[in-house]
Amino acid sequence: MLSQIEATALFDVIVIGGGASGLGTALDSTLRGYKTLLLEKDDFAKGTSSRSTKLAHGGVRYLKQGDVGMVREALRERGLMKENAPHLVHDQKFIVPVYDWWDAPLYTTGLKVYDVMAGSLGLGKSEMISKEKTLRHIPNLSEEGLIGGVRYYDGQFDDARLAVTLAQTISDFEGTLLNYAEVVGLEKDELNKVDGVRFIDSETGTEHIVKGTTVVNATGVFVDQILTMDDENHEPVVSPSQGVHIILDKEFLKGASSIMVPRTSDGRVLFAVPWYDKIVVGTTDTPLDSIDAEPRALEEEIEFILKTAGQYLQKAPKRSDVRSVFAGLRPLVKKQEVETKNISRSHKILVNKSSLITIVGGKWTTYRQMAEDAVDTIEKVAHLPPVKCITRDLLLHGYKQGADRLDVRSVYGNDLPKIEALISEAPKLGVEIHPELPYRFADVFWGVKHEMARTVEDILARRTRSLLLNASASIEAAPEVAKMMAGILGKDEAWVDNQIEEYTALAKGYIC
Repeated sequence: MLSQIEATALFDVIVIGGGASGLGTALDSTLRGYKTLLLEKDDFAKGTSSRSTKLAHGGVRYLKQGDVGMVREALRERGLMKENAPHLVHDQKFIVPVYDWWDAPLYTTGLKVYDVMAGSLGLGKSEMISKEKTLRHIPNLSEEGLIGGVRYYDGQFDDARLAVTLAQTISDFEGTLLNYAEVVGLEKDELNKVDGVRFIDSETGTEHIVKGTTVVNATGVFVDQILTMDDENHEPVVSPSQGVHIILDKEFLKGASSIMVPRTSDGRVLFAVPWYDKIVVGTTDTPLDSIDAEPRALEEEIEFILKTAGQYLQKAPKRSDVRSVFAGLRPLVKKQEVETKNISRSHKILVNKSSLITIVGGKWTTYRQMAEDAVDTIEKVAHLPPVKCITRDLLLHGYKQGADRLDVRSVYGNDLPKIEALISEAPKLGVEIHPELPYRFADVFWGVKHEMARTVEDILARRTRSLLLNASASIEAAPEVAKMMAGILGKDEAWVDNQIEEYTALAKGYIC
């Protein structure tokens, strides 16, 4: 990728940021025939885009706020996500437990509207179900006062793996993308228009200048940093909000259905969702004044989730039951004197006087539409003849129907036989990296050789989901993973020791 950058005098489009919006924009731009470069300062989806609730959903709570347009858009995009990547996006059954008679018609009516808005891309019909049927779906749901439930359908996916898949798809179509390439400045022409970027290759410290006809700022919660590079008097446009999730063992939510609590004490929706052989429970909504690349859960957030989950589960989870706790920052569009849980996740495209294009807001489910809007804007700003967007019908890298959603390797799709072939040639690659983790050394090898993984964190946090599934076990797996990576990348023992130390320090922050 570096050699491609050095061999290109001028890119049509340079995208800063390797999360959902940046990867989506780079893919759309590449598919429209524009010579495209994406630069990410850390690893793809290192930030918010690997820390979601793992749901491809329309946003039930936005119906209550009256944001019908956003819900309709998200429901359409949810359906397209499943059609474009069925090995990564699956149907998921949800149950809204009803403990108050007045809630039953309210929830049922609202979710019927949800169904209608999804149209032909709907995943199933919602309906009121009896107490007995509710308990068959969720056997260990708290029975005290339970009247019944409302069943509906939404989507589930693996966020970091979708990001990796988008990166692979960009590469498949000859786009250029580079992780560990931090943009440190914007280049401008004599008219003060942005016409390129300066970035540092973090692995070597080498600075590069790359020219581009248009530059897109798709850095999520960090968009204000890039906007300040363009204009030192820039007023912030993002109001960050922290969402926290905990991971529990499957025993806490028996059955295949998820729980959705539409109204918690802090006004947010709470989900308890099966994910591989674990349960994801969250999320909180905590406004923040500062932004950290590695956000940490606050004690009160962890306690809130444990307490709220305990109100609905027969066995209330304790801190010692938490396998991992992770925090992510939402890049909400800044509004004055408005609580973040009431701010819409709808995205906006901004264009500065310098022609710098910025994507603000949004969420994973609408990443494709965000990208389409961004590339449409690129064409207008650069005065290019419009090219039809084709991402609605694009089959993403590894496309495979009928994948077993419970198998962590289903995310590889049609690449899986290639990984199995590696194990046939070298059986040691079939050994699990840890007894309590479902991954093999073949997954490590594949991540380094074919998915641009450069660090132990890249492998254990995002190419595999070891960090989230069991943070303590991932720390124990780190030394052998580091040794294998060093052999592939040609690194020395000092690199191995440094990687183990850095990963251990990071992963300890995920232990409750």
